[in-house]
Amino acid sequence: MNPAIPRPAHRPHVTAAATDPYDRGVARGEQLRDGIPAAAEVYDRLFALGGITPAQVGEDAGRALDAIGRFRPAARAEISGIAHGAGVEEWRVAALNARTEILARSTAVPPGECTTIVRRVDGDDGSPRTLGVQTWDWHVELGAMWHTLESRGGRHDVVGLTENGILGKMGVNSAGLALHFNILGHVRDGVGGIPMHVLAAIVLEEAGSVAEAVEIVRGSPIASSGSFALFDETDAALLDLSPVGVFEVPPTRGTLVRTNHFLTPVPAAGEKTWLYQPDSGERHDFVRARLARSRPPATVDDLAGLLVTGDGEPPVTCLPDPDEPLGRRWASLATLTLEPATRTARILDGTPADIGSRDWRVLTAG
Repeated sequence: MNPAIPRPAHRPHVTAAATDPYDRGVARGEQLRDGIPAAAEVYDRLFALGGITPAQVGEDAGRALDAIGRFRPAARAEISGIAHGAGVEEWRVAALNARTEILARSTAVPPGECTTIVRRVDGDDGSPRTLGVQTWDWHVELGAMWHTLESRGGRHDVVGLTENGILGKMGVNSAGLALHFNILGHVRDGVGGIPMHVLAAIVLEEAGSVAEAVEIVRGSPIASSGSFALFDETDAALLDLSPVGVFEVPPTRGTLVRTNHFLTPVPAAGEKTWLYQPDSGERHDFVRARLARSRPPATVDDLAGLLVTGDGEPPVTCLPDPDEPLGRRWASLATLTLEPATRTARILDGTPADIGSRDWRVLTAG
């Protein structure tokens, strides 16, 4: 455990079970009455650092709410419920859900770094299984502002992790669909479409397979960028999502590796390369080379071990630099493994290097 990364003594676990999305939101908000205002305060500082005024934040939050309401009224209802349960204004929760899109206005607050691997492995009985692992790297000031989640009552139950007030991020559902999420950057990114975090939550609640998930994504009004690594028991797809379209990345020998740059040519032509490179490319090449020379991983622990790095290696395991200012202190806040066959998410409150010294939180969707 790195002492520079703030962690609560007991990481919150939020449970919400209701068929009505507003009621699920209320249950979530009630459990985060302190956590949502705390997260909003940190994001206010990051928005201001990026030169984004409170008026712009409020306007962007309203536009995001309108887009969500047009696309999925149930998702907007859940956001409204979270705000009511937490005792905060609705636009504050909307701004949290659209934080990626709002921060896209800024050049002073670059995004963090995440690394994802999805791989087909042979199970104990010889049958193939699909496993995924990811580091979630973000501002160290938000190290205490996330929680594990168990949401039940929608079309599919969902378990995973997300930030305070944000509908979704990474997880697996009761149908056996898993989703890893990385941020990307395109020059046309903005507000006005469905926020990436909200889209991730919608996909996990509604889709019962990779094919259904891809259909939802392709039918979404997208005005920002991200990557979804989608996989179920038999199928997998890695998507570049951008304002210029949705593009599927061809797998390499049954393995998907994602960092934070586009892997298909059309969106890559408009990439914000100054935000991520050369770091993203170095991490991507490093993980690919390590996979090529390593013994094939057979378990999620083996897969997670491939994300441990140290001095002189690309920061796949990301530790904060205490000498850097606000907005530039990155850390691997969590490590997550997903296994569709067992509908299981395992979340480590730490970096991949903490595996073995800290306990996984194990959640099952169904």
